[in-house]
Amino acid sequence: MFVLGIDPGLTRTGYGIVEQANGKERAIAAGVIRTDPALSDPERLLELRHDLDSVLDDHTIDAAAIEQVFVNRNRNTAMAVARASGVVLATIADRGIAVDEYTPSQMKLTITGSGNADKDQIAAVLRMRLGVGVSGPVDAVDALAIALCHLQHLGVPTRAAMR
Repeated sequence: MFVLGIDPGLTRTGYGIVEQANGKERAIAAGVIRTDPALSDPERLLELRHDLDSVLDDHTIDAAAIEQVFVNRNRNTAMAVARASGVVLATIADRGIAVDEYTPSQMKLTITGSGNADKDQIAAVLRMRLGVGVSGPVDAVDALAIALCHLQHLGVPTRAAMR
């Protein structure tokens, strides 16, 4: 099973693909889709859709999960993330792929056992479970964590569940 995780944003959208087979998980791909801030918002959203389509063209995806938008103090940032999330949800749904949403604290609780886990704890779990060093853009790391979280929620047997 191949699961796509998404950490949405208008400037940067992280994506991560995790494969689960025979009780083991491994990272297949991870990266960041960036949009040009010089473009208008509609053009940036279209750029996001086209780049996400390319990722989906390059990989077979069975299920997807996205980090749920959370509203912080900056309404403009929240609106931009919400718009990007809508484009991501529509792009994935257009492929007939089911998409679930998880809050950051749900993801942290699911993969680390603590809803208040920090970035280092998440990185340690990803290193242990996926066998990858987790340096690089935080958006891609968060996307891999969302994908791993979704695998656990799907009830797919994983190494951690088999212990």
